[in-house]
Amino acid sequence: MNNKLTLLAVSVASVLGLSAMSNAHAATNTETLAKAIAKQEAEIALLKQQLATLASEQKQQQQQSKQVATQVDTVVQQTAEAQDRFSRFSFNSYGSAVYTSDEYFDNVQDTSAERRNRTDLERIVTEFGYQFTDDWSMEVEIEYEHGGTGSALEYDGFDEFGEFESEVEAGGEVVVEKAEIRYRPSKAFGVKFGNIHLPIGLSSILHKPSQYLTVQRHKSEAAMMPTVWNENGIGVYGEISDFHYQAQVVSGLNSEYFRTYDWVASGHQKRFEEVNTDDLAFAGRLDYGNFKTGSAVGVAYYFGNTSGNRHKSNKLDVDGALSIVSVAGAFVEGPWILRGQYLYGTLDNADAITLANKTTPGLQPGNFAQLGSESQSFFVEAGVKLDEWFDLPMTVFANVDYSNPLMAVETGTATQRYENTWSSVGINYSPIPEIVIKAEGGLHQVAVASIPDTNFFALGVGYQFSL
Repeated sequence: MNNKLTLLAVSVASVLGLSAMSNAHAATNTETLAKAIAKQEAEIALLKQQLATLASEQKQQQQQSKQVATQVDTVVQQTAEAQDRFSRFSFNSYGSAVYTSDEYFDNVQDTSAERRNRTDLERIVTEFGYQFTDDWSMEVEIEYEHGGTGSALEYDGFDEFGEFESEVEAGGEVVVEKAEIRYRPSKAFGVKFGNIHLPIGLSSILHKPSQYLTVQRHKSEAAMMPTVWNENGIGVYGEISDFHYQAQVVSGLNSEYFRTYDWVASGHQKRFEEVNTDDLAFAGRLDYGNFKTGSAVGVAYYFGNTSGNRHKSNKLDVDGALSIVSVAGAFVEGPWILRGQYLYGTLDNADAITLANKTTPGLQPGNFAQLGSESQSFFVEAGVKLDEWFDLPMTVFANVDYSNPLMAVETGTATQRYENTWSSVGINYSPIPEIVIKAEGGLHQVAVASIPDTNFFALGVGYQFSL
């Protein structure tokens, strides 16, 4: 019995011990789980914080990326605008240097020629252009002549009853050859104003070294009127089919500086600081074809009074109406080049202008030869490009220039002392398209039997390029 009680007691104690152990173990698992849950919650909280930080950083990076993208877009836009502005800008330049060996006469009475060799940095020209819009543009052309800076002539009406004062700064000249603003809404019509080229002589169209065959520009045109003639004014121009037209109203010439040897060429007012425009002039031209690119024919006309632009207007009380007609043609096909021009002009009251110039103080020389009431000149040049048959970028040419600024006079008989003919042959060699090297030799004849014929020789180099 006791044994049974003992066994029962042992069994009950075992059960109670197992229950107690079970309860203790359960309690231990709950604490561990709570700690694990707390740890996980802490880790989750930390993870959320890290995610929030990462999201903030990512947002910041996105904002920075947007800022960088905006800056890149701004730079791209500014670069495009700069490129657009640069594309609207143009720069061109051309120039020439020459060596000449000529026989000169000391004066019109001299019959014994003396040879003189000379070199000359003839001109350097820079052209700046800007295209404001599709319709509006501008162009400025500056010419540096003979390597110097030039002189200015000013009329002072309060000094010694009126004098011409000259400020000589160097042997050469810096001249604004062109300063024009253009409005061209269509190919058929445009307007330009400012300091513009007159379309009278071919030298105003073909004035770059590669555009004429002779070493120097044609002497015949220079012996009659201003070459690459520019004046202040306004003009209309355009192209319809193959026709090119120009019509201009510009400042006129000043007859105070008309001379026998170059007729009205010296009357160009570019030597004055200010240009008198009491007398205006009309200039017009009509061409079929394009002289700059190939074959063409054209006519031009100039008309204007020259008395009103005199500084000493009280010396002349009659009109000095001037008219010039130009007829020109060019045939440029394959290896063949043929160009020519004829100029004819009339000057009203030429004797009265001569007399007024003789008695005007400040004008030198004091003794003036008679001015022509009519004048004429022409040139013909013909060339053959040898690269049509040989691997040689050379053109051989022949040229004739003729001028007679004293073709006719109002009274008396016109002297032939100023009637000149230059005949020459030469070559143009172009090692690259932008450079031309020239050589020319020829004969100069004066239409007076007592004046012997003389020989001349010239070398030249010219360049041109565009940006």
